[in-house]
Amino acid sequence: MSESASAPVLEIREPRWSRFDAQWYLLRYPEVRDWMREQGQEDPYSFYLQTGQCYGHSPNRYFDEMWYRDAHKDVRQGLIREEWASGFAHYIATGYKTHSPHWLFDEPGYRRRYPELSQRFLRENGFRNGYDHYLEIGESHYYRGHYFFDDELCRELALTFPDHFDSRIGLFGSWLGLPSHVADAGRVSWYFDPVWYLTRYPEVRQEIAAGHYSSALHHYLTNETPRLFDPQEFFSEEFYKQAHPDMVPSLEHGYFRNGYDHFVHHGAYEGRSPKEDVDLAAHMAQAQVRNDVRNRLYDSAFAHLVAGQTGLGEGRMAALSGVSELPEEQSKLLFEREADAILPSLIRHPLDFTVHGIPEISVLMVVYDRVALTAQALASLRANYAGSIQLILVDSGSHDQTRHIGQMVCGATILRYRYNIGYLQGCNLALEKAEAPFVLHLNNDIRLYPNAIVHALKRLRFEADIGAVGGKLIRTNMRLQEAGSIIWRDGSTYGYLRESDPNLTNANFVRDVDYCSAAFLMVRTALLRRLGGYDSRYMPAYFEDADLCVRILKTGMRVIYDPGVVIEHLEFGSSGAAGSHALIRGNLKTFARLQHDFLRHQQPAHIRNAILGREHRISQRKRVLFIEDRLPLRRLGSGYVRSNDIIREMAALGYQVTVFPVLPREQTALDLFGDFPETVELIVNQDLSGFADFIQERVGYYDLVWIGRTHNMARLLPLLNESSRYLPLDGPVLDTEVIATPRTMERIRVLGLDEPDSSFDEMLQQELESARFCQQIITVTSHDADLVRHAGYENVSVLGHELSPQPTPAAFEDRHNILFFGAIHDEGAPNHDSLVWFVDSVLPILDGVLPADVHFTIAGFVDPKVDMTVFSTSDRVKIVGPVGDPRELFDRHRVFVAPTRFAGGIPFKVHEAASYGLPQVVTTLLCDEVGWTDGEELLAAPANDAEAFAAAVVRLYQDGALWEKLRQGALAAVERDCSPVRFRQALSDIVQSCIA
Repeated sequence: MSESASAPVLEIREPRWSRFDAQWYLLRYPEVRDWMREQGQEDPYSFYLQTGQCYGHSPNRYFDEMWYRDAHKDVRQGLIREEWASGFAHYIATGYKTHSPHWLFDEPGYRRRYPELSQRFLRENGFRNGYDHYLEIGESHYYRGHYFFDDELCRELALTFPDHFDSRIGLFGSWLGLPSHVADAGRVSWYFDPVWYLTRYPEVRQEIAAGHYSSALHHYLTNETPRLFDPQEFFSEEFYKQAHPDMVPSLEHGYFRNGYDHFVHHGAYEGRSPKEDVDLAAHMAQAQVRNDVRNRLYDSAFAHLVAGQTGLGEGRMAALSGVSELPEEQSKLLFEREADAILPSLIRHPLDFTVHGIPEISVLMVVYDRVALTAQALASLRANYAGSIQLILVDSGSHDQTRHIGQMVCGATILRYRYNIGYLQGCNLALEKAEAPFVLHLNNDIRLYPNAIVHALKRLRFEADIGAVGGKLIRTNMRLQEAGSIIWRDGSTYGYLRESDPNLTNANFVRDVDYCSAAFLMVRTALLRRLGGYDSRYMPAYFEDADLCVRILKTGMRVIYDPGVVIEHLEFGSSGAAGSHALIRGNLKTFARLQHDFLRHQQPAHIRNAILGREHRISQRKRVLFIEDRLPLRRLGSGYVRSNDIIREMAALGYQVTVFPVLPREQTALDLFGDFPETVELIVNQDLSGFADFIQERVGYYDLVWIGRTHNMARLLPLLNESSRYLPLDGPVLDTEVIATPRTMERIRVLGLDEPDSSFDEMLQQELESARFCQQIITVTSHDADLVRHAGYENVSVLGHELSPQPTPAAFEDRHNILFFGAIHDEGAPNHDSLVWFVDSVLPILDGVLPADVHFTIAGFVDPKVDMTVFSTSDRVKIVGPVGDPRELFDRHRVFVAPTRFAGGIPFKVHEAASYGLPQVVTTLLCDEVGWTDGEELLAAPANDAEAFAAAVVRLYQDGALWEKLRQGALAAVERDCSPVRFRQALSDIVQSCIA
């Protein structure tokens, strides 16, 4: 674009939106050619500057002049005062920083959606604003610039009309230049249907034909009577207004363009019904819908609903959900055909099971025909474990190519029999040859998942009281065969969670069980020999593994279910179901007779007893129900890290912990299985609404109920009273996490809010009212404990944080920049408020002192509903959001800040920063809360003195000797105050005192 007086020279390059596009301009305004001839003009850009912008012409496809004037009141007023020659001139000069330039791009929304796009990030990467980023790389990286433009849907349109799309300018740029008949041929958003819209409102076609609008979407987003038009068949303006009157005042005050504007930005996430007979809340309740939204397949449940109703989203949903579930008959056939496919390779390249010295494990496998299955199982075994395996194969009278199995394996011991001696006798004969300290009974109709043998061996090697280890058996249809097994009182057995999803959290925690199937059962060799192997009274097979596990339990040894040991099993693949069922019925009677003394202590055979029966009764582990707002993931910061530590330590102390979240939240597999000990049961398909049923189902199961946060105690109290007969007699433990009354009063003072009607003591009494129902109250600090006593409760204990010093190594001179690391769950919460104060009041002071390249990094969990753009406009701010391992982050920064103005409890972020060896500047409030000394472990400044806080930051940033002194002082303080040994002992004392 030629430069105008109102357009500053761009420092790096010209964004697309800043360029005058002469070719597009003449096509968009064909009358300009005649006007130019009349005026003797030859240069379209000169004509635009002199005449076109006065008529409201747009300079390119990316900027809509008339819409810009109408949408931004300040621009309109500036044009009236003749401060700007056009809206585009305003945008080039200053508007690009904050204003949306086009009705199909939302600059503030784009920056909110992607908070990492701070002003500093954009500048460092050569972008003028979010729109520049979107046009250059955002679209190609699947960033979303507006609710009403989905590039995936637009791509489908491009496939239909390839001649109208130009890859050089992308889908968005191409769509902006489409003729109306192409633009209106199909959706480019789940939020708008142009075909339906033009059918419903035929007068819009006339408006488009007259040149007043370029498309149906253009009309919908820019017409002057937006409340008179519905965008598609799944939304009704009239219904929405009547069904949700609470939003009408916001509509009348002009905060939203129409009801749909409110719905798209808020209602669709709140589950509000968009139209009669459309139950969005019910749709949101479906797990698959939540998963699809969480995985960003759709940006809301409403978009998901529309896609499903129209049928247009089936391909996209199938891409995530994968192939439909196969009937088991077909999945079994596929399993066998895959086995057939491996044979040629093994004939040419035999598997090597040669043992040098003493083997680590002896694998016993009895085979009868089915050579392909055997070959597949052996290939899986060899690939699964690289260590020394003694393979003992028993060929029980096979008639097929199993007789030549020796050509496919070398180094194996092969025992051959002329007739079928049966599984049980074959295993006992193979046991005589075993030389390793551990024996693995392994079927030949299985495939091992990664590290199955490693996990089982680790259990037996490091826990001397474990006699046998079994795993998670998954059938060929990817449904559970068992997650450990239950032996009922009548001798019958039940594979726990059979037919369920293998990824259910209650199938994925380690526990003691009655028995595990010998499709994969690893046993100590000495123990197995002492017991005489399988009992021959169960010949030829079935119930011998259940009987063996019972006899192991009778010796005082444990049988463990390990979900890390995963086996795919072709059920009845080696014997045939018909004959198997007959053998099962006969041997059940034998088992019930031989193990009567064991069975009379088992649970009666009923599915409702599965919860009690899934763990072997001999286990002396006490059970704790741990209740929190949500699953306490460490990345969530705040009090969730401490809750996570409590759960970890409870598990380490030998307690069986179940974690129950009060609030529904979707979690990823990484969250669920990567952040908690393997023995902890996580409840993810329940919340407060199902708590009463949950407790009733588990009547008598728990020895202690631990409730995190006082507000959860208040929420649960009616349900706890109603369900008290199902719960421990002595009542729950309340872990307050923080006494909120002081924080509330300080917030009122700091923000200058109206004084509350209640006094401090009245508020404290109200906060702790539900505590009188608890057998023990836990606080994080002695100060909070004193407040609890002040409220009239003496049954209080203190449990703080646990942390070990782990200082990052970088020296003072190798570090740069300032860091804040903490969770931001709500706008106005302590961390959010502290950042607003620091960015608005402290950073401007630092601008005049610290070099311009010193930036302020904001890191940690950010709830999606929090608008981070309030911080991103500063050139110093860099927003990185959540990080996995924060060590590298702490290692490269020089100063940590905690500018908290109101808070309660112990500020974990102060302890955490100190544990990483990063010196910090905090408010005097936090200094008092941790009980450290200004100038010894940290620097402190009042929260109402930005000058003093800035001066402390500068001092610490520039003084290497002070930096080192504070670093060492804080590390010593963490070791003193946050000792994991003391934390575990304090927790142990509390729990033991509460469990009778």
